[in-house]
Amino acid sequence: MLIREATAEDWPRIWPFWHRIVAAAETYAWDPDTSEEAARGLWMSPAKRVYVAEDPTGTVVGSAYLTPNYAGPATGVANAGFMVDPDLPHSRLRSSEGTPIGQGIGRALAEHILTEAQTHGYHAMVFNAVVETNPAVTLWQSLGFTVLATIPQAYDHPRHGRVGLHIMYKALDQPGGGRS
Repeated sequence: MLIREATAEDWPRIWPFWHRIVAAAETYAWDPDTSEEAARGLWMSPAKRVYVAEDPTGTVVGSAYLTPNYAGPATGVANAGFMVDPDLPHSRLRSSEGTPIGQGIGRALAEHILTEAQTHGYHAMVFNAVVETNPAVTLWQSLGFTVLATIPQAYDHPRHGRVGLHIMYKALDQPGGGRS
């Protein structure tokens, strides 16, 4: 799998799975009716470093972005977003949420983004709204993220009803977690 910086020409290959994931309203706190133009602005913003994961055939199978979570004196704290195409034709294993598992695309993107965050001088990463039923919570925890807090019943999940939103954190400049 190749992970590289995205170009404007990648958007038409990101949009179909971006749209399916956001429209499903199971993992992202974005409007399920987000237009393609608005979605492109959210995901491909010039303030973000955007990456794509390609399979050996050159198919874009996932995307991620890296951006400062805050401004000013707190710009050293990163934020990131990740999406893996839930309808990959070679996907056989699926979580109870219906997302592909066991292929390593999400983990590869996450590890790449963590490395890029360190390379670009970030000292921490925060995820502001991780739906507690999202299977990626286990991935983030395995990569050293901790749940700082959970906002109870903050997310209206289409299958589980009201569920919590986690705020997750990882230091990048501690031994074993990033720069020394």
